[in-house]
Amino acid sequence: MRALTAQTYRQITDLMYGSIGLSLNDSKKPLVSSRLGPRIQRLGLDGFDAYVELISNDASGGEFQVAVDLLTTNETYFFREPAHYELLAQQITQKRPATLAVWSAASSFGDEAFSTAMLLADLQQQGRIGEAWSILGTDISDRVLKSATEAIYPEDRLRNVSPERLKRYCLRGEGSSEGLIQIHPRLREHVRFGQLNLCRPIEDIGPFDVIFLRNVLIYFDAPTKSQVVDRVLTQLRPGGLFFLGTAEGRVPCKTALQVLAPGAFRKAIPE
Repeated sequence: MRALTAQTYRQITDLMYGSIGLSLNDSKKPLVSSRLGPRIQRLGLDGFDAYVELISNDASGGEFQVAVDLLTTNETYFFREPAHYELLAQQITQKRPATLAVWSAASSFGDEAFSTAMLLADLQQQGRIGEAWSILGTDISDRVLKSATEAIYPEDRLRNVSPERLKRYCLRGEGSSEGLIQIHPRLREHVRFGQLNLCRPIEDIGPFDVIFLRNVLIYFDAPTKSQVVDRVLTQLRPGGLFFLGTAEGRVPCKTALQVLAPGAFRKAIPE
């Protein structure tokens, strides 16, 4: 298969930016080539030009979604950035809320959503929050959402989960499923998943008390980052908690935020 040309690469980047806000600079050309190349060969196409034509004219959107998955799926695991979960527990239990709504706005395979569910289930059991808590996980990738709904993970992804939580909230696979873990149904009943493009207007899905928007802004350019953050924050209650990836820093936005810790903020309450 011929190498990915600069012209075809530009077509791919323009298509991804225009459709989902994905910003790919010239340094990402080798990554795009390595991610899409095997798929192109599997489809029996003669090169990247044919693949661009395919995803540009894909009426069903199925192959375009495959391309999005290949270019955006990142490593994820349970209790990533544990300081955020410690701060979340500290902040929400100060008020002992009867109800609590959480949004995992770039949920990927659901690791973040179910990590949060484990924490909230513990707090509920301890009487530090009420029983009426729920988590919504959204992502642009239909494939990762289907996987999240199944809630089955390799053991290594739960390497940061304590033995106590593994016993309470997880079912270990046996036989042909050895090495896999499924989240217990009593935890899954608090979590639901749905598809959402953060670069498009968001319908009224809130309000939420807590929003995670971690490790997704790396895919956007600066103007898109600010737009996405402000759009997401319309769904957060005043005084609600907002989490970004600690490596992402504070993103310039119009919404007033109070810094609590690296990557952790509180939405200002209007005076």
